[in-house]
Amino acid sequence: MEPQTQNLKTIPLLSLGRFHISEEYGFLLPNPLKELPDHYRPWMEIANKLPRLIESHQLQAQVNKMPLLTCQFLQSYREQRLAHLVLSFITMGYVWQEGETHPKEVLPRNLALPFVEVSKNLGIPPILVHADLVLTNWTTRDPERPLEIRNLDIIVSFPGEESLRGFILVTVLVEKAAVPGIKALVQAVNAILQSSQNSLLQALQRLRLSIQDITRTLGQMHDYVDPDIFYAVIRIFLSGWKDNPSMPVGLIYEGVSPEPLEYSGGSAAQSTVLHAFDEFLGIHHSKESADFLHRMREYMPPSHKAFIEEIHSAPSLRDHILSSGNGPLLAAYNQCVEALAELRSYHITVVTKYLITAATKAKGRRPKYLPGPPLAFEERGTGGTVVLSFLKSVRNKTLEAILHQSD
Repeated sequence: MEPQTQNLKTIPLLSLGRFHISEEYGFLLPNPLKELPDHYRPWMEIANKLPRLIESHQLQAQVNKMPLLTCQFLQSYREQRLAHLVLSFITMGYVWQEGETHPKEVLPRNLALPFVEVSKNLGIPPILVHADLVLTNWTTRDPERPLEIRNLDIIVSFPGEESLRGFILVTVLVEKAAVPGIKALVQAVNAILQSSQNSLLQALQRLRLSIQDITRTLGQMHDYVDPDIFYAVIRIFLSGWKDNPSMPVGLIYEGVSPEPLEYSGGSAAQSTVLHAFDEFLGIHHSKESADFLHRMREYMPPSHKAFIEEIHSAPSLRDHILSSGNGPLLAAYNQCVEALAELRSYHITVVTKYLITAATKAKGRRPKYLPGPPLAFEERGTGGTVVLSFLKSVRNKTLEAILHQSD
């Protein structure tokens, strides 16, 4: 064992700063901008009126009159993130303004060219991603007060009013609840490198508490999001053009490619949090689920994806615990795995309420909300997966990671 210990001590310690992850906000972008430079006023004017333009069926006409702007006057990283947020919302509204039965199959060059340009600069695809919808789309009403839903607002919106605001902001709070877990994960990796069993045990206990807090925070969806509005109004604007029967060949980005491009819609699987926890705890998913999850990493900011890869290449926590023969470490590890499985079970109940049950209700009536429920892909998540079978597989594979001393 001694030579291995020596090797571990030569590996540099893990830190969040190396991956542009905030000690206070985790993967959330700290203090996102709300305004772009004046050059981009045409984008902001549309973004600020987006729900009304979509509901009055005027967005496509407004976009068609928009000037073609280059991204060269976006000075900072935060300006680029806001530009991606704004252009992604405008794009989703443009494509889905008339509902799933009449999607726009061509994105005009005055939207497509700058959207692809800023996407390349950021290393994320030209479609609405979790990093837009949630990580960049929040602001505090009073910076001196705590981060809670009454003190938060979103920057860009779709139709769906308070339910949309609730859906985004509860997810912001889920990301915030994960911060102690992300920090615990870093502490744990470094504890293994430094052979500090006490620090590792403390980190595992902190990770479990954070996972449990994520589950509790997710429960706020029931208080702030109406399932019928989520299903019939909001969900279509999160839907992509890959594995979507409404857009079987994808979307043409005019001036970028003559062939249609395919991208998945927004998905909780694009959040870095559970990817990092899975890699750290050594949880292995089925090939089909793992393929989808790995594809979703391409929709994350590159530094966040690199953080997951760094966790993956770190010394194995499971091997360390088994070789240590340390009973309290084994118990603490199993409690983390059980808490993660409970979170995934709870997520299944939330998805069942907001997708499956709401889809059944929507079949029986045509809602007055625009643009109508996406019935063609009601069994699928917005990322394109057959949602319940995927979530149950991921949950069951989590439980299979429980360790026994005889392992």
